[in-house]
Amino acid sequence: MKDSKKLLENSYQYQSTLTRRESLKWLSLLSVSAVLPSLSGCEPLTSETIVSKSTQGAKGHWPNLTLNPISTKGYGKDPDLIIPPKSPWPKTLTGEQLTLVAVLADIIVPREGNVPSASELNVPEVIDEWVSAPYERQQGDRDIILHGITWINDESTLRFQQPFIEIAQQKQLAIIDDIAYQNATLTQEFEQPANAFSRLRKLILAAFFCTPEGTKDLGYQGNVAIAGDYPGPSDEAMKHLNSVLGELGLTL
Repeated sequence: MKDSKKLLENSYQYQSTLTRRESLKWLSLLSVSAVLPSLSGCEPLTSETIVSKSTQGAKGHWPNLTLNPISTKGYGKDPDLIIPPKSPWPKTLTGEQLTLVAVLADIIVPREGNVPSASELNVPEVIDEWVSAPYERQQGDRDIILHGITWINDESTLRFQQPFIEIAQQKQLAIIDDIAYQNATLTQEFEQPANAFSRLRKLILAAFFCTPEGTKDLGYQGNVAIAGDYPGPSDEAMKHLNSVLGELGLTL
């Protein structure tokens, strides 16, 4: 998490060191990532459905944004990421929004020891690339995430008379604690913000765990050469496999 004093002095502005080619490659990796299974099966959410839900007697406030869809064509089925087009599509997030996403990303994935935070690994830039891409899945996320971060900023202004990136970390966490968990204790006024924050959190975590640092922190042991002969699956793995095959009426 960035230093609260710097935030209060309004001196922190997120600066990405990621090239456009790198962020586009990351977008492609994130699109097919096994870390993101719950997003692919989600009901598409648009600004229209979000606003519609907000009129069904819900308490609290919810931004009424009109977002023009990104009409730029995508790469197609065989993109050239070695020499990508100079301007594949315009970026969506403003500098302030990108900084807000960076602060949220570091709340979700703070630096721990030698493991960098999400913003240190340029995750916010990947989120910007994701919500800017002209594909149905990404455009659905664009609607809900832009509504969500707007709500967070509005809530900060209502509670503390300052934008979210300018308030102290303790105050930031007070807002996030109200929308962090979708459980029985969640009050009606925070249902929509919690849904939006959940979607953003999944994207941030998926992007983080797609990095070499995140993969290492996850303890993933794949893509590593094995010295000597391949030992084969363990007895425990074979027992589980035979059990599953038996339930399916199959045998090895």
